[in-house]
Amino acid sequence: MAYNMNKIDKLINELCPEGVEFKELWEVTAWDKRFNAVDNKKQKKILSFNHISSKDLKDLEAENGNIKLLATGKFDGWTTEELAGENLNEGEVISIPSGGSASIKYFKGKFVDSGNILASSINDEILNLKYCYYFLLIKNELIESCFRGAGVKHPNMTEILKIKIPLPPLPIQKEIVKILDNFTELEAELEAELEARKKQYGYYREELLTFGDEVEFKMIKELFDFKNGLNKGKEFFGKGTPIVNFTDVFKKRSLSLIDLNGKVEVTSKEKLLYGAQKNDIFFTRTSETKEDIGMVSALLDDVEGCVFSGFVLRARPKTNLLNPKFCSYYLTSFSARKEIIRNSTFTTRALISGPKLSKIKIPLPPLKEQTRIVKILDKFDALVNDISIGLPAELKARRKQYEYYREKLLTFKEKIKEE
Repeated sequence: MAYNMNKIDKLINELCPEGVEFKELWEVTAWDKRFNAVDNKKQKKILSFNHISSKDLKDLEAENGNIKLLATGKFDGWTTEELAGENLNEGEVISIPSGGSASIKYFKGKFVDSGNILASSINDEILNLKYCYYFLLIKNELIESCFRGAGVKHPNMTEILKIKIPLPPLPIQKEIVKILDNFTELEAELEAELEARKKQYGYYREELLTFGDEVEFKMIKELFDFKNGLNKGKEFFGKGTPIVNFTDVFKKRSLSLIDLNGKVEVTSKEKLLYGAQKNDIFFTRTSETKEDIGMVSALLDDVEGCVFSGFVLRARPKTNLLNPKFCSYYLTSFSARKEIIRNSTFTTRALISGPKLSKIKIPLPPLKEQTRIVKILDKFDALVNDISIGLPAELKARRKQYEYYREKLLTFKEKIKEE
Protein backbone atom coordinates (compact mmCIF):
# COMPACT_ATOMS: atom_id res chain seq x y z
CA MET A 1 0.00 0.00 0.00
CA ALA A 2 2.81 2.40 0.87
CA TYR A 3 4.38 1.72 -2.55
CA ASN A 4 1.11 2.54 -4.33
CA MET A 5 0.64 5.72 -2.32
CA ASN A 6 4.20 6.73 -3.18
CA LYS A 7 3.41 6.09 -6.83
CA ILE A 8 0.35 8.34 -6.62
CA ASP A 9 2.36 11.09 -4.93
CA LYS A 10 5.04 10.79 -7.60
CA LEU A 11 2.46 11.06 -10.40
CA ILE A 12 0.88 14.12 -8.75
CA ASN A 13 4.29 15.81 -8.40
CA GLU A 14 5.05 15.07 -12.05
CA LEU A 15 1.66 15.77 -13.67
CA CYS A 16 -0.21 18.25 -11.50
CA PRO A 17 2.02 19.79 -8.79
CA GLU A 18 -0.07 23.01 -8.75
CA GLY A 19 -3.34 21.17 -8.13
CA VAL A 20 -6.10 19.79 -10.36
CA GLU A 21 -9.10 21.21 -12.16
CA PHE A 22 -12.53 20.70 -10.58
CA LYS A 23 -15.66 20.45 -12.70
CA GLU A 24 -19.34 20.10 -11.88
CA LEU A 25 -20.77 16.65 -12.53
CA TRP A 26 -22.96 17.82 -15.43
CA GLU A 27 -19.84 18.94 -17.32
CA VAL A 28 -18.29 15.46 -17.43
CA THR A 29 -21.22 12.99 -17.35
CA ALA A 30 -24.21 12.20 -19.56
CA TRP A 31 -27.45 10.71 -18.20
CA ASP A 32 -30.27 8.64 -19.64
CA LYS A 33 -33.01 11.05 -18.58
CA ARG A 34 -33.66 14.73 -19.23
CA PHE A 35 -34.28 16.39 -15.87
CA ASN A 36 -37.06 18.99 -15.82
CA ALA A 37 -35.34 21.49 -13.51
CA VAL A 38 -31.93 21.22 -15.23
CA ASP A 39 -30.99 23.65 -18.00
CA ASN A 40 -30.91 21.87 -21.38
CA LYS A 41 -27.44 23.36 -21.95
CA LYS A 42 -26.22 21.16 -19.11
CA GLN A 43 -27.65 18.07 -20.80
CA LYS A 44 -26.50 18.27 -24.38
CA LYS A 45 -26.36 14.47 -24.66
CA ILE A 46 -29.05 12.05 -23.40
CA LEU A 47 -28.21 8.36 -23.17
CA SER A 48 -30.67 5.64 -24.11
CA PHE A 49 -31.20 2.50 -21.99
CA ASN A 50 -34.11 0.11 -21.43
CA HIS A 51 -35.74 -0.18 -17.99
CA ILE A 52 -38.20 -2.66 -16.46
CA SER A 53 -40.14 -2.92 -13.20
CA SER A 54 -38.59 -4.29 -10.00
CA LYS A 55 -40.90 -7.32 -10.03
CA ASP A 56 -40.08 -8.11 -13.65
CA LEU A 57 -36.35 -7.78 -12.89
CA LYS A 58 -36.48 -10.35 -10.07
CA ASP A 59 -38.56 -12.69 -12.24
CA LEU A 60 -35.65 -12.79 -14.73
CA GLU A 61 -33.17 -14.21 -12.18
CA ALA A 62 -31.53 -17.40 -13.38
CA GLU A 63 -28.76 -19.66 -12.13
CA ASN A 64 -25.49 -19.46 -14.08
CA GLY A 65 -26.61 -16.26 -15.82
CA ASN A 66 -24.01 -13.83 -17.18
CA ILE A 67 -26.22 -10.75 -17.60
CA LYS A 68 -26.28 -8.42 -14.57
CA LEU A 69 -29.64 -7.54 -13.03
CA LEU A 70 -29.07 -3.93 -11.93
CA ALA A 71 -31.52 -3.09 -9.12
CA THR A 72 -31.91 -0.02 -6.91
CA GLY A 73 -31.40 -1.84 -3.59
CA LYS A 74 -29.46 -4.78 -2.19
CA PHE A 75 -30.79 -7.34 -4.69
CA ASP A 76 -27.85 -8.85 -6.59
CA GLY A 77 -28.85 -11.21 -9.37
CA TRP A 78 -27.98 -12.43 -12.85
CA THR A 79 -29.95 -13.66 -15.84
CA THR A 80 -29.33 -15.07 -19.32
CA GLU A 81 -29.23 -13.17 -22.60
CA GLU A 82 -32.24 -15.19 -23.78
CA LEU A 83 -34.35 -14.17 -20.76
CA ALA A 84 -33.18 -10.55 -20.96
CA GLY A 85 -34.46 -10.32 -24.54
CA GLU A 86 -35.22 -6.78 -25.71
CA ASN A 87 -34.50 -5.43 -22.23
CA LEU A 88 -30.78 -6.10 -22.66
CA ASN A 89 -28.40 -3.12 -22.30
CA GLU A 90 -24.65 -2.92 -22.71
CA GLY A 91 -22.21 -0.29 -21.54
CA GLU A 92 -20.25 1.20 -18.66
CA VAL A 93 -22.59 2.96 -16.24
CA ILE A 94 -23.03 4.48 -12.81
CA SER A 95 -26.53 4.07 -11.38
CA ILE A 96 -28.49 6.20 -8.90
CA PRO A 97 -32.00 5.07 -7.86
CA SER A 98 -34.83 7.17 -9.29
CA GLY A 99 -36.59 6.71 -5.95
CA GLY A 100 -35.69 5.53 -2.45
CA SER A 101 -32.19 6.27 -1.19
CA ALA A 102 -28.69 6.93 -2.53
CA SER A 103 -27.50 3.42 -3.42
CA ILE A 104 -24.78 4.24 -5.96
CA LYS A 105 -23.50 1.40 -8.15
CA TYR A 106 -21.05 0.84 -11.01
CA PHE A 107 -21.22 -1.77 -13.75
CA LYS A 108 -19.50 -2.46 -17.06
CA GLY A 109 -20.89 -5.05 -19.46
CA LYS A 110 -24.32 -6.43 -20.40
CA PHE A 111 -27.17 -5.73 -17.99
CA VAL A 112 -30.90 -5.30 -17.40
CA ASP A 113 -31.93 -2.28 -15.31
CA SER A 114 -34.83 -1.51 -13.02
CA GLY A 115 -35.59 1.84 -11.41
CA ASN A 116 -32.21 3.54 -11.85
CA ILE A 117 -31.02 6.73 -13.49
CA LEU A 118 -27.89 5.80 -15.46
CA ALA A 119 -24.82 7.87 -16.30
CA SER A 120 -21.65 7.50 -18.37
CA SER A 121 -18.56 9.62 -18.93
CA ILE A 122 -18.86 12.18 -21.72
CA ASN A 123 -15.15 11.85 -22.53
CA ASP A 124 -13.11 8.84 -21.35
CA GLU A 125 -9.92 10.82 -21.89
CA ILE A 126 -10.99 13.29 -19.22
CA LEU A 127 -13.00 11.18 -16.78
CA ASN A 128 -12.54 7.51 -15.93
CA LEU A 129 -16.08 6.45 -14.99
CA LYS A 130 -15.01 4.07 -12.22
CA TYR A 131 -12.92 6.88 -10.70
CA CYS A 132 -16.11 8.96 -10.78
CA TYR A 133 -18.00 6.13 -9.02
CA TYR A 134 -15.45 5.95 -6.20
CA PHE A 135 -15.58 9.73 -5.83
CA LEU A 136 -19.39 9.71 -5.59
CA LEU A 137 -19.16 7.09 -2.83
CA ILE A 138 -17.36 9.58 -0.58
CA LYS A 139 -20.16 12.06 -1.40
CA ASN A 140 -22.87 9.54 -0.50
CA GLU A 141 -24.08 11.51 2.53
CA LEU A 142 -24.44 14.66 0.41
CA ILE A 143 -26.25 12.75 -2.36
CA GLU A 144 -28.55 11.12 0.22
CA SER A 145 -29.51 14.61 1.45
CA CYS A 146 -30.63 15.39 -2.14
CA PHE A 147 -33.30 12.65 -1.95
CA ARG A 148 -36.54 14.34 -0.90
CA GLY A 149 -40.28 13.79 -0.75
CA ALA A 150 -43.08 12.94 1.67
CA GLY A 151 -43.50 9.32 0.56
CA VAL A 152 -40.91 7.67 -1.68
CA LYS A 153 -37.97 10.09 -1.87
CA HIS A 154 -36.61 11.14 -5.27
CA PRO A 155 -33.21 12.64 -6.12
CA ASN A 156 -32.94 16.37 -6.77
CA MET A 157 -30.72 16.05 -9.82
CA THR A 158 -30.23 19.82 -10.08
CA GLU A 159 -28.22 19.70 -6.87
CA ILE A 160 -26.51 16.38 -7.61
CA LEU A 161 -25.24 17.63 -10.97
CA LYS A 162 -23.66 20.62 -9.21
CA ILE A 163 -21.32 18.39 -7.20
CA LYS A 164 -17.73 19.29 -8.04
CA ILE A 165 -15.39 16.44 -8.94
CA PRO A 166 -11.56 16.77 -9.03
CA LEU A 167 -10.07 15.79 -12.39
CA PRO A 168 -6.44 14.74 -12.03
CA PRO A 169 -4.74 13.48 -15.23
CA LEU A 170 -6.03 10.12 -16.45
CA PRO A 171 -2.96 8.07 -15.31
CA ILE A 172 -3.66 9.20 -11.72
CA GLN A 173 -7.37 8.36 -12.00
CA LYS A 174 -6.51 4.87 -13.28
CA GLU A 175 -3.95 4.27 -10.52
CA ILE A 176 -6.50 5.31 -7.88
CA VAL A 177 -9.06 2.92 -9.38
CA LYS A 178 -6.48 0.11 -9.31
CA ILE A 179 -5.75 0.66 -5.60
CA LEU A 180 -9.42 0.91 -4.61
CA ASP A 181 -10.32 -2.11 -6.75
CA ASN A 182 -7.71 -4.09 -4.83
CA PHE A 183 -9.35 -3.08 -1.55
CA THR A 184 -12.80 -4.06 -2.84
CA GLU A 185 -11.54 -7.45 -4.04
CA LEU A 186 -9.94 -8.20 -0.65
CA GLU A 187 -13.15 -7.16 1.10
CA ALA A 188 -15.21 -9.35 -1.27
CA GLU A 189 -12.99 -12.35 -0.46
CA LEU A 190 -13.54 -11.82 3.28
CA GLU A 191 -17.29 -11.39 2.73
CA ALA A 192 -17.42 -14.63 0.71
CA GLU A 193 -15.53 -16.49 3.43
CA LEU A 194 -17.84 -15.06 6.10
CA GLU A 195 -20.88 -16.02 4.04
CA ALA A 196 -19.55 -19.59 3.76
CA ARG A 197 -19.16 -19.68 7.54
CA LYS A 198 -22.71 -18.40 7.98
CA LYS A 199 -24.00 -21.21 5.78
CA GLN A 200 -22.01 -23.70 7.81
CA TYR A 201 -23.42 -22.19 11.00
CA GLY A 202 -26.93 -22.41 9.53
CA TYR A 203 -26.42 -26.10 8.76
CA TYR A 204 -25.27 -26.94 12.29
CA ARG A 205 -28.03 -24.80 13.81
CA GLU A 206 -30.66 -26.76 11.89
CA GLU A 207 -29.06 -30.04 12.99
CA LEU A 208 -29.09 -29.02 16.65
CA LEU A 209 -32.66 -27.69 16.50
CA THR A 210 -34.23 -30.65 14.73
CA PHE A 211 -36.05 -33.02 17.07
CA GLY A 212 -37.91 -36.28 16.65
CA ASP A 213 -40.69 -38.07 18.52
CA GLU A 214 -38.46 -38.48 21.58
CA VAL A 215 -39.03 -34.79 22.43
CA GLU A 216 -42.38 -33.34 23.46
CA PHE A 217 -43.75 -30.39 21.46
CA LYS A 218 -46.19 -27.83 22.85
CA MET A 219 -48.12 -25.05 21.14
CA ILE A 220 -46.85 -21.55 21.92
CA LYS A 221 -50.20 -20.65 23.52
CA GLU A 222 -49.53 -23.32 26.19
CA LEU A 223 -46.22 -21.69 27.06
CA PHE A 224 -46.75 -17.92 26.59
CA ASP A 225 -49.29 -15.12 26.97
CA PHE A 226 -49.26 -12.54 24.17
CA LYS A 227 -49.63 -8.79 24.45
CA ASN A 228 -49.57 -5.97 21.87
CA GLY A 229 -47.20 -3.08 22.57
CA LEU A 230 -47.32 0.62 23.37
CA ASN A 231 -48.31 3.28 20.83
CA LYS A 232 -47.36 6.90 21.59
CA GLY A 233 -46.92 10.15 19.67
CA LYS A 234 -43.47 11.21 18.45
CA GLU A 235 -43.27 13.92 21.10
CA PHE A 236 -43.01 11.29 23.86
CA PHE A 237 -39.87 9.64 22.46
CA GLY A 238 -36.24 10.55 23.11
CA LYS A 239 -36.30 10.63 26.91
CA GLY A 240 -37.82 8.65 29.73
CA THR A 241 -37.79 4.90 30.31
CA PRO A 242 -36.06 2.26 28.12
CA ILE A 243 -38.18 0.74 25.33
CA VAL A 244 -37.80 -2.43 23.26
CA ASN A 245 -38.16 -1.17 19.68
CA PHE A 246 -38.79 -2.91 16.36
CA THR A 247 -35.16 -2.53 15.24
CA ASP A 248 -33.86 -4.03 18.50
CA VAL A 249 -35.88 -7.21 17.93
CA PHE A 250 -35.27 -7.32 14.18
CA LYS A 251 -31.47 -7.10 14.45
CA LYS A 252 -30.64 -9.26 17.50
CA ARG A 253 -31.80 -12.66 18.71
CA SER A 254 -31.21 -11.70 22.35
CA LEU A 255 -31.25 -8.33 24.11
CA SER A 256 -29.47 -6.90 27.15
CA LEU A 257 -29.71 -3.48 28.75
CA ILE A 258 -26.86 -2.11 26.57
CA ASP A 259 -28.82 -3.01 23.42
CA LEU A 260 -31.79 -0.80 24.30
CA ASN A 261 -31.08 2.72 23.06
CA GLY A 262 -34.67 3.95 22.76
CA LYS A 263 -36.41 6.02 25.45
CA VAL A 264 -40.07 6.97 25.93
CA GLU A 265 -42.10 8.92 28.47
CA VAL A 266 -44.84 6.71 29.96
CA THR A 267 -47.37 6.78 32.76
CA SER A 268 -47.42 4.34 35.69
CA LYS A 269 -50.41 2.60 34.09
CA GLU A 270 -48.57 2.21 30.77
CA LYS A 271 -45.55 0.74 32.59
CA LEU A 272 -47.86 -1.83 34.14
CA LEU A 273 -49.67 -2.67 30.90
CA TYR A 274 -46.68 -2.67 28.56
CA GLY A 275 -43.84 -3.71 30.86
CA ALA A 276 -40.92 -5.78 29.57
CA GLN A 277 -39.09 -8.10 31.93
CA LYS A 278 -36.32 -10.69 31.92
CA ASN A 279 -37.12 -13.85 29.84
CA ASP A 280 -39.85 -12.13 27.80
CA ILE A 281 -39.78 -13.06 24.10
CA PHE A 282 -40.54 -10.40 21.48
CA PHE A 283 -41.70 -10.73 17.86
CA THR A 284 -41.76 -8.07 15.12
CA ARG A 285 -45.44 -7.86 14.17
CA THR A 286 -45.20 -6.02 10.84
CA SER A 287 -42.84 -5.95 7.85
CA GLU A 288 -42.60 -4.85 4.22
CA THR A 289 -42.09 -8.49 3.17
CA LYS A 290 -43.28 -11.84 4.47
CA GLU A 291 -39.68 -13.06 4.64
CA ASP A 292 -38.89 -10.52 7.39
CA ILE A 293 -42.03 -10.96 9.50
CA GLY A 294 -42.00 -12.36 13.04
CA MET A 295 -38.30 -11.92 13.82
CA VAL A 296 -37.70 -12.90 17.43
CA SER A 297 -35.55 -11.79 20.36
CA ALA A 298 -35.31 -12.73 24.05
CA LEU A 299 -34.77 -10.12 26.79
CA LEU A 300 -32.02 -11.47 29.05
CA ASP A 301 -31.80 -8.65 31.61
CA ASP A 302 -34.16 -7.11 34.13
CA VAL A 303 -34.43 -3.50 32.90
CA GLU A 304 -36.11 -1.17 35.37
CA GLY A 305 -39.24 0.48 33.98
CA CYS A 306 -38.75 -1.04 30.52
CA VAL A 307 -41.71 -1.11 28.09
CA PHE A 308 -42.14 -2.37 24.53
CA SER A 309 -43.21 -0.77 21.26
CA GLY A 310 -46.49 -1.23 19.42
CA PHE A 311 -44.54 -2.58 16.44
CA VAL A 312 -43.62 -5.72 18.41
CA LEU A 313 -45.51 -8.43 20.28
CA ARG A 314 -44.56 -9.59 23.76
CA ALA A 315 -44.74 -13.30 24.65
CA ARG A 316 -44.48 -13.74 28.42
CA PRO A 317 -43.58 -17.24 29.67
CA LYS A 318 -46.25 -19.08 31.67
CA THR A 319 -43.86 -21.88 32.67
CA ASN A 320 -40.18 -22.44 33.41
CA LEU A 321 -39.87 -25.18 30.78
CA LEU A 322 -37.96 -23.05 28.26
CA ASN A 323 -34.55 -21.41 28.23
CA PRO A 324 -35.36 -18.01 26.59
CA LYS A 325 -32.29 -18.11 24.31
CA PHE A 326 -33.11 -21.66 23.24
CA CYS A 327 -36.60 -20.43 22.40
CA SER A 328 -35.21 -17.52 20.39
CA TYR A 329 -32.78 -19.76 18.51
CA TYR A 330 -35.45 -22.34 17.75
CA LEU A 331 -37.84 -19.71 16.41
CA THR A 332 -35.16 -18.62 13.90
CA SER A 333 -34.70 -22.17 12.59
CA PHE A 334 -35.85 -22.97 9.06
CA SER A 335 -38.88 -25.02 10.16
CA ALA A 336 -40.06 -22.41 12.68
CA ARG A 337 -39.56 -19.51 10.24
CA LYS A 338 -41.57 -21.42 7.65
CA GLU A 339 -44.46 -21.73 10.12
CA ILE A 340 -44.28 -18.08 11.17
CA ILE A 341 -44.37 -16.93 7.53
CA ARG A 342 -47.20 -19.36 6.73
CA ASN A 343 -49.28 -17.93 9.59
CA SER A 344 -48.72 -14.29 8.60
CA THR A 345 -51.01 -12.26 6.36
CA PHE A 346 -50.02 -9.87 3.58
CA THR A 347 -51.88 -6.99 1.94
CA THR A 348 -49.72 -3.89 1.56
CA ARG A 349 -47.53 -5.11 4.46
CA ALA A 350 -46.92 -8.44 6.19
CA LEU A 351 -48.60 -8.85 9.59
CA ILE A 352 -48.46 -11.46 12.36
CA SER A 353 -50.60 -11.64 15.52
CA GLY A 354 -50.53 -13.38 18.89
CA PRO A 355 -53.38 -15.75 17.98
CA LYS A 356 -51.56 -16.79 14.78
CA LEU A 357 -48.24 -17.33 16.57
CA SER A 358 -50.04 -19.31 19.28
CA LYS A 359 -50.59 -22.18 16.83
CA ILE A 360 -46.87 -22.81 16.28
CA LYS A 361 -45.31 -25.71 18.16
CA ILE A 362 -42.02 -25.59 20.11
CA PRO A 363 -39.92 -28.60 21.21
CA LEU A 364 -39.24 -29.05 24.92
CA PRO A 365 -36.01 -31.02 25.40
CA PRO A 366 -34.71 -31.09 29.01
CA LEU A 367 -33.44 -27.71 30.24
CA LYS A 368 -29.92 -29.14 30.53
CA GLU A 369 -30.00 -30.04 26.81
CA GLN A 370 -31.42 -26.61 25.93
CA THR A 371 -28.50 -24.97 27.78
CA ARG A 372 -25.99 -27.18 25.96
CA ILE A 373 -27.47 -26.23 22.58
CA VAL A 374 -27.47 -22.53 23.48
CA LYS A 375 -23.77 -22.63 24.41
CA ILE A 376 -22.85 -24.21 21.07
CA LEU A 377 -24.98 -21.80 19.05
CA ASP A 378 -23.64 -18.79 21.00
CA LYS A 379 -20.11 -19.77 19.93
CA PHE A 380 -21.14 -20.17 16.28
CA ASP A 381 -23.08 -16.90 16.38
CA ALA A 382 -20.05 -15.00 17.76
CA LEU A 383 -17.81 -16.41 15.02
CA VAL A 384 -20.02 -15.01 12.26
CA ASN A 385 -21.55 -11.90 13.87
CA ASP A 386 -19.32 -10.57 16.67
CA ILE A 387 -17.34 -7.66 15.17
CA SER A 388 -14.74 -7.86 17.96
CA ILE A 389 -13.38 -11.29 16.96
CA GLY A 390 -12.46 -13.43 13.94
CA LEU A 391 -13.62 -12.72 10.41
CA PRO A 392 -16.21 -10.05 11.33
CA ALA A 393 -13.46 -8.09 13.13
CA GLU A 394 -11.08 -8.50 10.18
CA LEU A 395 -13.78 -7.37 7.75
CA LYS A 396 -14.60 -4.33 9.88
CA ALA A 397 -10.91 -3.35 10.04
CA ARG A 398 -10.52 -3.81 6.27
CA ARG A 399 -13.56 -1.59 5.60
CA LYS A 400 -12.20 1.16 7.86
CA GLN A 401 -8.83 0.97 6.08
CA TYR A 402 -10.55 1.11 2.68
CA GLU A 403 -12.65 4.15 3.67
CA TYR A 404 -9.55 5.93 5.02
CA TYR A 405 -7.53 5.42 1.82
CA ARG A 406 -10.52 6.16 -0.42
CA GLU A 407 -10.96 9.56 1.26
CA LYS A 408 -7.20 10.23 1.13
CA LEU A 409 -6.81 9.20 -2.52
CA LEU A 410 -9.78 11.24 -3.72
CA THR A 411 -8.86 14.49 -1.97
CA PHE A 412 -7.03 17.00 -4.19
CA LYS A 413 -5.89 20.59 -4.06
CA GLU A 414 -7.85 22.70 -6.55
CA LYS A 415 -5.72 24.42 -9.15
CA ILE A 416 -6.04 28.20 -9.06
CA LYS A 417 -7.30 29.46 -12.41
CA GLU A 418 -5.17 32.09 -14.06
CA GLU A 419 -6.91 35.40 -14.65
